[in-house]
Amino acid sequence: MSDLHSRSSVRQNVPFMRLWTARIFSTTAFQMLSIVIGWQMYALTDSAFQLGLVGLAQFLPMLLLTLPAGHVADRFDRRTIVYICQLLEAAVVIVLLIGSLQHWLDPLHILIGAAVLGGCRTFEAPASAALVPDLVEKEQLPYAAAWSASAGQTAMIVGPALGGVLLALGTAYAYGASLAALLLSAVLVFFVKVTRFVKKSDAVGMDSFLSGLRFVFKRKIILGTISLDLFAVLLGGATALLPIFADEVLQTGPWGLGLLRAAPAVGALAVSVVLTRVSMQNSIGRMLFGSLAVFALATVLFGVSTNIWLSLFALFLIGASDVVSVVIRSTLVQINTPQEMQGRVNAVNSLFIGTSNQLGEFESGTLAGLFGAVPATVIGGMGTLVVAVLWMFLFPMLRDLKTYEIDER
Repeated sequence: MSDLHSRSSVRQNVPFMRLWTARIFSTTAFQMLSIVIGWQMYALTDSAFQLGLVGLAQFLPMLLLTLPAGHVADRFDRRTIVYICQLLEAAVVIVLLIGSLQHWLDPLHILIGAAVLGGCRTFEAPASAALVPDLVEKEQLPYAAAWSASAGQTAMIVGPALGGVLLALGTAYAYGASLAALLLSAVLVFFVKVTRFVKKSDAVGMDSFLSGLRFVFKRKIILGTISLDLFAVLLGGATALLPIFADEVLQTGPWGLGLLRAAPAVGALAVSVVLTRVSMQNSIGRMLFGSLAVFALATVLFGVSTNIWLSLFALFLIGASDVVSVVIRSTLVQINTPQEMQGRVNAVNSLFIGTSNQLGEFESGTLAGLFGAVPATVIGGMGTLVVAVLWMFLFPMLRDLKTYEIDER
C-alpha cells in the first residue's frame, strides 16, 4: 500500500475516525473532571494533603488492575469494554453532580468517585489502544498513532480551559459538560464497527495475567521502547513545577501559568497534525533518540530561562519533541505485538506510562524541595539526555532501527 494511500485511508476510515472523535470527547471530559474534582476537594478541606489523595485514589486502581485489564481487553470485545467503562464514568459524574447540587458531597465521596474513575480508565485505556489495530491496516498504524496523539493534545488544550471557565460558573456546569462529553463518546464508540478482533481463548489464570509482562521482556524492541518512555518521562517532568516557575521565577501570576500549561500541548498538537500527513518510515531509531535529545535540551532551556517568551518556546519544543517519540513508541508497540496480545501489552505500556507520570511529578517535587525548582528542572533535563545515550548502547537494535516492523522470533 502506498504512503499516500495509507494516509488518505486513515481519514476515510469511518470506524477509526469515530473512535478518534470519541477520544477527544472522553479525554476532554477527563481533563475537566481533574480540574473540578481537585478544586472541589481543596475548597472543602483547604488541605494540600487531601488534594494529593485525589491523585493517589486514581493511581492505586491503575497499579492494582492494569494486568487484569489487559487480560480482559484480549478476551472480550474491546469496543464493548470502552463504552461500558465510559457509561460507568458517566454514572460516577451523575453522582458527583447530584451531590454538588444537593450539598451532601464530602471528601470521602470525592475520593471514592476518583477511585472508581481511575479503575474505569484503567480498563478503558488498554482496550482503546488495542482497538486501533482492529480498525486500521498495519501500514496505516503510524498515521493512526499521529491522529490519536492529536486527539489527546486537542483535549489537553480544550479540557482544562473549558473546565476552568465552566468552574467559574459553578461546579454543576463543569460536571454537566463532562457528563455530556462522556455520553457522546460512549455513543460514538458504540457505533464503531470492528472487523479484525482476534479473541484470546487460552485458560484464565496467573500465567495468562503475566503473559503480557513476559512478552514485553522477551521482545527487546518493545522492552527498550517502553522502558525508555518510563525513565525519560520520569526524569523530564518539568511541567509539574510550572506553578513555581510562574510565581517565583517568571513572576507572571495566573495568566502566565495558563500560558505555560498550554504551550507543551500546542507544540504537541502542531507536530501531531504534521505527522498525520508526513511519514516517518526511515531511520526511526535516529528520529526517536533525536526527539529525546531535543526534549532534554528544551527542558534545560526552560529551567534556566527567566523570560516568559523564551520559556514558552522551550515548552513548545518539549511538547513538539515529545509527541514525535510518543508516535514512534506507540507505533512500534502496536506493529510488533500480535493482535491477540494487544490488550495485555498495551496494559503493561499504560502501567509504565502512568507510573512514570506519577513518579515523575514526585521526583520533580522532591528535587525542587531539596535544591530549588531551577536546579531540579536542569537536573531532570540532563538526566533525560543521559538516559537517551545509555539506551542507545543498551538497545542497539532500537538505535539502528530503520522501519517499524522487526522480526525477533
